[in-house]
Parts: sequence; C-alpha cells; structure tokens
Amino acid sequence: HKDDTEEYTIENKNLSRLYKKYKKKNCELVGISKDSLESHEKLKKKYKVAFELLSDIDIKMQKKYGIWGTKSFMGKKFLGTIRSTVFIDKGKIKKIWSNVRVKDHAQEVYEFVKSYK
Repeated sequence: HKDDTEEYTIENKNLSRLYKKYKKKNCELVGISKDSLESHEKLKKKYKVAFELLSDIDIKMQKKYGIWGTKSFMGKKFLGTIRSTVFIDKGKIKKIWSNVRVKDHAQEVYEFVKSYK
C-alpha cells in the first residue's frame, strides 16, 4: 500500500478495528510497503495504527510474495505494489488475495482466519 492515501486510511481503520479479534485467533497483522520507516512512524501516530508497518524500500519482500508487478492507471502501465493480502502459516503461504479492494476486505480476511484450521 502507499502511505497516507484514501485507500490506506480505510484499510487501516478496518484492520485496526478488527485487530483484537485477529490477535485472539493467534494471527498477527503486518503492513508492508516501499515507503520509509519514517513515513510509517508518522502514519502510525496520525491514524493510531494497531499493527506493525514494515518498510521494503528495495522491494525484495514484495517480489518474493508476488505483489510487485505491472499495474495500469488511465491507460498507462507501470511497476508498483499490487494491493494484496498474504496469509502465512508456519512460514508457508496458505492464501493470497490479489488486487484487493479495501471495502470489507479486513472482514473477509478475518472470516478466513476464523475458519482456518
């Protein structure tokens, strides 16, 4: 995600609202973007982010999880972060949601977490 955008604000609000429920299911939330740690710290204070934000400036992590790729906006193609959620259990990817639309996504992922065995 890109720091301090409308989608970021909505996503943070929804995830933070459900954060305690995720924790009760022994699930940790972590946000990752190529924004700097300084940018993340400002946002954590501004929006009262309940979970950890990691910086992936060199985009190694995003490439590893397949969330860095070709995007398009208004007919132009460019490389960027594909808004995604990756569910990892014991170091193994169990599910990826790609091209996430933030409305209701936090609840959708939580429903998966509740039923995950």
